[in-house]
Formats: sequence, structure tokens, C-alpha cells
Amino acid sequence: MITSLIDLHTHSLLSDGVLLPSELVRRAQVNGVTAIAVTDHVDHSNISYVIEGLTRVAGEINRYWNIRVIPGVEITHVPLECFKDLVSFARLKGVEIVVAHGESPVEPVIKGTNRVAIEAGVDILAHPGHLLEEDAILARDRGVYLEITARSGHSATNAHVFSIAEKTHAKLVFNTDAHTPADLLTKESREKILNELRANEKQKIEIIKNAEEFLNKIAVARSRFL
Repeated sequence: MITSLIDLHTHSLLSDGVLLPSELVRRAQVNGVTAIAVTDHVDHSNISYVIEGLTRVAGEINRYWNIRVIPGVEITHVPLECFKDLVSFARLKGVEIVVAHGESPVEPVIKGTNRVAIEAGVDILAHPGHLLEEDAILARDRGVYLEITARSGHSATNAHVFSIAEKTHAKLVFNTDAHTPADLLTKESREKILNELRANEKQKIEIIKNAEEFLNKIAVARSRFL
């Protein structure tokens, strides 16, 4: 079993988390996490200052600490017509990961968000709820990862997402959507959620390797600008 701990979806107090980005990262590091994306919720009201803050703090932590910090955003509850422009704006401003707040069963997310987010070119569709098979196929073809989440409530449809992904060969990643210290990733918490899916060892390894694959994509993209 692969033991690397990578979490590509977490929140600091720059949105609705409870910790400064530095403390969030430090606590994750103590848990053994080797790479963490801080992906605070954004819309038009806060996207500029969230990106500015996260890119700055990620740069400093990456210089001094032995953990990889990836600055990102989670585009959340925005008009469907605005999604593509916000994704483009985020990338222009230097974020390395764009997450979409998918159609979770526990929030009034606008119907059609999953499809529009995939079409807009996000990296991860978080907690996509009652995901349609056709949208999973589009995610597969566009290279968008679908999320299995540890977040209470959002996780109610994990089994459905897992089943659709297996059927369509879409790629899955496991994330915590952490907002508090208690939410942060551990080997035990990841194993618990993946076991609840009744995933076999090969499937678990593939989910974990997909996160590593994404990190490698970022590294390749970054090297082009050096």
C-alpha cells in the first residue's frame, strides 16, 4: 500500500476554515502529510485577495519547510455563466490548483454546476453528489479528477461517485475538505473512508496514485516557466 499522504482540498481562515494557512500546513505536516493544497472558497468578492495571500504564504513555507504547499481556490456557489472566467482569472493570478464546489447533496448548489465546472477546465470536481454518468465521461476526457471526500454530509454520495467513476474510468482523488484541525488527513482516516467504499487494494492504490500524478503535472507545468 502506498503511504504518501497528499491532500488537495483544504480550507484556512481566508474563507471558512479556522486556522491560518501556516498553522493548517504545520498541523498537516505533523500528521505526516507530504503535500497539501490550500483551496479556500472564492467568488467575485474575494478571489483576488485569497489568491494573493495563499500564493505568498505558500512561497515562504515551500522555501523553509519540508512539505509541499499548493496555493489554490475552490470556486463556490457562483452563477454558471461566470465559472469559466473565474477559472481563467485564478490561473492567470498564479494558483496551481482550481477546485470546483460540486453538486453536494447537502447544499443548494445550482443544478448543472458539475457540467459547467468540468467544461471550464477545473482540476478537481469536489463532492459531486449525484454525479451523472455523462459528466463523469466528460471529466475523464477533460482530465478532471473526481473527489472522494472525508467531509461529513458531502461524503453521503461517495459510493455513488466511486461506482460511476469505476464504470466510466474517470479518475478519482481522495481529499479531506478540511476546515478544522480534527479534519486533517491521516493514514487511518483515509483508510476508513476508502474501506467504506469497499474498494479493493488495487483501487485504493490507484486513487492515491492519482494525487501523486496531479502533483507531477504541476511540477511539469511549473518547470516550463523556469
